[in-house]
Order: sequence, then C-alpha cells, then structure tokens
Amino acid sequence: QVQLVESGGGLVQPGGSLRLSCATSGITFNTYTVNWYRQASGKQRESVATITSGGNTNYADSVKDRFTISRDNARNTVYLQMNSLKPEDTAVYSCNAHWFTRNYWGQGTQVTVSS
Repeated sequence: QVQLVESGGGLVQPGGSLRLSCATSGITFNTYTVNWYRQASGKQRESVATITSGGNTNYADSVKDRFTISRDNARNTVYLQMNSLKPEDTAVYSCNAHWFTRNYWGQGTQVTVSS
C-alpha cells in the first residue's frame, strides 16, 4: 500500500521558518520525482517546488531563495525547508510523487503564517 504522509505544518509568525516532511512507503522512492504543492483558501493549487530522482530542483518564483526542497533516499523522505515565511505562504501543503503513469498524493498539512 502506497502512503505519503506530510508533517511539520503549524502556526508561525512572519519571518519564521518551518520544515515540512513527506514520508513515503510502498514505492521505489529513489525513482520518483516529488513535488510540493500548496492550496490557499479560495485559490487554485500551485506547485511550489520539485525534486527529481537525480536531485535536480525547481521552484516557483514566489518561493525562490526562501524555500529549499531536498530528499533523503535512505529514509524515503522529502523535505521542504521554508524560511522568511510570509502571510501569503498560508496554505495546505501537499506532496506528490510521480513516476511515469504512477501518481500519488499525501493528505496535506496546514501552514499558517500570522502574527
């Protein structure tokens, strides 16, 4: 059974940091590309960051230089380090793992940036 489980969300003040984790099981993790997506209330879901099986990364312009995606293949886990958080980063963050036609989602974790 494939599972993607996000953790690390919460309430943080503007300028603060959080690290999200996406722990996977049931897949050959090191072959998958993993994306972090977010969806704010009333808005469309957007891709925030991507990491390929080879470790190449890509970021949305809105988070570039503030967020860092990384992967630990030994732990089957992807991380999203989020620094200098802004209120507009408030959203539900979800991870997605995909390889050819196989596509899996986690349940999401809430990130709220507020004073």
